[in-house]
Amino acid sequence: MKKSTKAISIIIIFFLIIAVVIIGRTMIGNHFKKKFSKIPPPGIIVTEVIQKEFSERIDTFGTAISKKSESYKIKKDDLLEELKLKNYIKKGDVLVKLKSGDIIAPFSGVMGYTGLTEDILVSNNIFIITLDDNSTIYSDIKIPENYSAYIKKGLPVEVRLSSFKDKVFLGKIDFVSSRINADTRSLLSRIEIDNKDLELISGSLLEVSVKFNLRNSLAIPDTSVMIEGDKSFVYKINEKNIANKIEVKTGLRSNKNIEIISGLNEGDIVVAEGLKKVRPQGKIKPINN
Repeated sequence: MKKSTKAISIIIIFFLIIAVVIIGRTMIGNHFKKKFSKIPPPGIIVTEVIQKEFSERIDTFGTAISKKSESYKIKKDDLLEELKLKNYIKKGDVLVKLKSGDIIAPFSGVMGYTGLTEDILVSNNIFIITLDDNSTIYSDIKIPENYSAYIKKGLPVEVRLSSFKDKVFLGKIDFVSSRINADTRSLLSRIEIDNKDLELISGSLLEVSVKFNLRNSLAIPDTSVMIEGDKSFVYKINEKNIANKIEVKTGLRSNKNIEIISGLNEGDIVVAEGLKKVRPQGKIKPINN
């Protein structure tokens, strides 16, 4: 009897151990499953809706013209010394020393040659030198007739040229003609460009952008917008970091930004990059751009 009782006790203990092991493994498995099966929200770059300047543009070309320019014909045998031109000369300085009398600079500017020719009458070499005041550059441009109603004095202008690929020179409309040219169907206008560093040279071909219809509007990066058919959408992030897909009405694009006409307010947070990782009503981890 005692042997059977002992055997039963051993069997009970054995099964108790097995039960404890199974329960323990189950509890540990559930713990780690709960801990590691939960996928963390994706890190998404977000940005704030802000105000930016937008404008429409008229693109055209023009030729750089100096503010002031003078040319001087000088006979070689009238020189008192070898002709050496300075890069820059101030008003009142001597341009050239001549036997017949020195030439004085009427204004500050840059000196240069236009060429060397032969005087047919006296068979003497004649130097032609120039003095250009390039502190301000002007250019006459032609505005297509259909834009004539928008053009007025003072409108801002951006100028680029091939020798300065990444630089933008700022200017403005200085003069607008009072009539349309009947032959070209264009409105002649003159622009004025600040050139205090003397980087622009007279005669350069200028790429001109006239800005009109200027306004401050809400702006977001163009990478924030999803186009679906004829509608535009963005992901707006709420205070709980939940992404809500909302429809917006867009306007102009400028410098990788897009104008928002309706659908958002200033200060709203929207997804800037990584739209494919976001799901409607899904939670994200915001990364400020």
